[in-house]
Amino acid sequence: MKKKNPPVLVMLNRWQLKAWTNYGIVLLSFASGSLITARLIHGNDERADSNRIFELLVYHTLPGKVPALESIFRDVSKLQEKHDLKVIGYWVPNDDPAWANTFIYLVAHPSQEEAKKNWAALHADPAFPQYSDQAVSIIEKVDEKYKVDEVYMRPTDYSAMK
Repeated sequence: MKKKNPPVLVMLNRWQLKAWTNYGIVLLSFASGSLITARLIHGNDERADSNRIFELLVYHTLPGKVPALESIFRDVSKLQEKHDLKVIGYWVPNDDPAWANTFIYLVAHPSQEEAKKNWAALHADPAFPQYSDQAVSIIEKVDEKYKVDEVYMRPTDYSAMK
């Protein structure tokens, strides 16, 4: 007895059903993986409306004194860390004469209140005055005030760093 081969149309429909099932499984797997990955990547983001702020400080030195200020901050950075001042980084501009005598750093604070508290603790530390005394002699003065630009900033809602 001979088996009858199913009609070509039935075989084609079975093949299409299997193909669409496979496509559905692949699509569902991709979507699930994407959602899980997105959650893992963005799971620890802070909201832009949190109290976290950043403080930008730009020190203007007397001509040629940036290396001396760098040296002072190399040691002060340890004290800053001790007093919960989270410095994001220190920078010295390159190749721009207008910025030749500047030293820049950025600090992240949980809030403005914490910033004030942590700065007060740093300034009250018995080890701090020696560094302050060294720095005042190399920071530029304008109208009897040290030329240090300081600004507190909040991150925007589209900022990568919050």
